[in-house]
Amino acid sequence: MATDASDPMPRFPDGFLWGVSTSAHQIEGAAEKREPSVWDVFTAEPGRVKDGSTAAVSCDHYHRYPEDVALLAGLGVEAYRFSVSWPRVNSPGGLDFYDRLVDELCAAGVQPVPTLFHWDLPASLDWLERDTADRFADHVSVVAGRLGDRVTKWITLNEPAEHTLLGHALGVHAPGKRLLFDALPVAHHQLLAHGLAVRALRAAGARDIGIANSHGPVRAASAEQADVEAAGFYDLLLNRLFAEPVILGAYPDGVAELMPGDVREDLSVIAEPVDWYGVNYYAPSRVGAPGSGDAEYGGLTLPAELPFSMREIEGSPVTDFGWPVVPEGLTELLCGFRERYGDRLPPIVITENGCSYEGVDDQDRIAYLDAHLRALHAALAAGVDVRGYFVWSLLDNFEWAEGYARRFGLVHVDYDTLQRTPKASYHWFREVLRAQR
Repeated sequence: MATDASDPMPRFPDGFLWGVSTSAHQIEGAAEKREPSVWDVFTAEPGRVKDGSTAAVSCDHYHRYPEDVALLAGLGVEAYRFSVSWPRVNSPGGLDFYDRLVDELCAAGVQPVPTLFHWDLPASLDWLERDTADRFADHVSVVAGRLGDRVTKWITLNEPAEHTLLGHALGVHAPGKRLLFDALPVAHHQLLAHGLAVRALRAAGARDIGIANSHGPVRAASAEQADVEAAGFYDLLLNRLFAEPVILGAYPDGVAELMPGDVREDLSVIAEPVDWYGVNYYAPSRVGAPGSGDAEYGGLTLPAELPFSMREIEGSPVTDFGWPVVPEGLTELLCGFRERYGDRLPPIVITENGCSYEGVDDQDRIAYLDAHLRALHAALAAGVDVRGYFVWSLLDNFEWAEGYARRFGLVHVDYDTLQRTPKASYHWFREVLRAQR
C-alpha cells in the first residue's frame, strides 16, 4: 500500500479525542508481582502459544512506564487507553502501580482511560460462574475508589466476544476451553459484569463510561440461501449478541432462552445506560455455509461443527497476520450500526484500530491507518456520531496465542534489550495530530 502525502487528512470535529491503546497482560511484565491469571496458566501449557513464549517480562512496562508515558507525550495524543490487571489489583501494592501510572499521565497532560477487564481473569475465577460478575463489580469499586479522583473516562470490558469465542468456545485463547455453544453463559456473565460495573462506577461518581466491543461487517459468500443464512448467524454472534443487550436491552431473537438465570432481570442491569459505545475494528468477514470438515482461517482451526465457514475476502491486501485490509468496511460498519439502532445508538468511540507489520520503516502501517482514518471521516460525514479514535497499539507486545510474532506497535520493542524505537508510523501519526489542532 502507498500513501499520497500531498492529500491532507480531512479535518475531524473540534473536541474529537485522539489516543492509543494497550493492555496490561500484553505489556506490563512483572508477573512475579501479581497473582496468576488464566493467561499465565494457559501459556505454561506446551503448545498453547505458537512461539512458546509468555508475558512474564514482555515490554516490562511495569518498570519502564515513565519512558512509555514520555513516548505518549512526544506522540501528542490526548488520551491513553490502558487496562488495569485484575490479578495485580488483587496483589499487595498492585494498585500502587496504577496510582503512579495515572499520576505520570496526568503530569504529562495525557488523559488516562482505563479498561477494567482485558481478558486477564484471575486464575481462581471462571466466567462460567455467575458469581464472577459480582466479583468483577467489587474489583471495579476498588479501582474507582482509588483512581476516580483523576480518571474520568472508563471502559468496563474489552471484547467479550473474542474472550467468549476464542477462549471458551474454540479453546485457542485462555482459559483454553472448547465448549462451542455451551460457552454462551460466558457471554451472558460478562455482559452482566459490564452492567454491574456501570452501576459501580456511577456509584463512585463516574460520568463518562463505555464498553469496547469488537465488530465488523459480515458479508455472505454468495446470494445462495445457505450462505446468506450462515452469514446472518455469524453476524448475530459477532455483532448483535454483544451489542443489542447493551444498546437495546434485549438479546436477538432466539438467544435469551439459551442464557442462564433470570434473563429479564439481568437485561435491566446489562442495559444500564453508557455514555458512549466503543468499537474495535480490524476487518470485515466473508461467511458461507459450513464445509465438510475442519478448516484453517486466520491462523485458527475452525471445527466442522460450526454452522458457518469463513471465506477469504478476495482482491484485498492482507497484513502480516493475514487479515484483509478493507478500510471502507469501517464506514460500512458504522453506518450500518446507525441504520440498525437509530437513536438508541450512543455516541461511538473507535477504541481499537491497527495492523501487524514488521519493520521500523512501516509504510504499510501508515497506509493502513491513513486509509482507515479517511474511512472514519466518511462515516462522520454521513452523520454517524463518532467522538474519538484510538490506535492499537502504542508498543509491540505479547500478541496472545501468537506470542511475539506479530507487531502492532507504533513503537518497536527489542525483546532482548527492551529498547523502544519509534517507527515511521509514530512520526506520521504525530504529524497527523499536529495538523488536527
